[in-house]
Amino acid sequence: MVTAAELLSVAAFEQGRYAQAFPSFGSERTGAPVVAFCRIDERDIRLREPIVEPDVLIVQDPTLLHQVDVFQGLKRDGYVLINSRRSFDDLGVGEVVQRFRHERLLTVPATEIALKHLGRPMPNAVMLGGFAALTGLITLEAVAHAIRDKFAGKVAKANVAAATEAYDSVRRAMQETAHA
Repeated sequence: MVTAAELLSVAAFEQGRYAQAFPSFGSERTGAPVVAFCRIDERDIRLREPIVEPDVLIVQDPTLLHQVDVFQGLKRDGYVLINSRRSFDDLGVGEVVQRFRHERLLTVPATEIALKHLGRPMPNAVMLGGFAALTGLITLEAVAHAIRDKFAGKVAKANVAAATEAYDSVRRAMQETAHA
């Protein structure tokens, strides 16, 4: 998630916005859940503290849905993107998400897409492609630029392909939801 937040801030900056990304590790044990934050704004960002009322929630590890209150503070009109092929009901959070706008809640099989393109379960770039499609806050082109800025060669190409597949997958899911 730390890399994903950094890539997101680079993508936002690429589009002329101010951005800041930072992790929060806490004092937990090794392997404990990691939270990463990213602020994006049209103006200079001077605030340097954790985000307590996020506009967007990206969950890379769906097992966290029942370990911590990941939805805490999420704004009522917030976006939620979860790395899973399963529905919100199947994930056991159907009742929780009733508080939010249905069309802003999606899952994307990011780990599967990453395995297909990268050969490894590294869903960072995949989730950013999905984020771009779901929110429209950044473009897929900006995500691709951020990926190429961080990685090179085959790794960059594979991550861009994975992000593109996630973008397309989320766009299709959004269209299906709109027509349902």
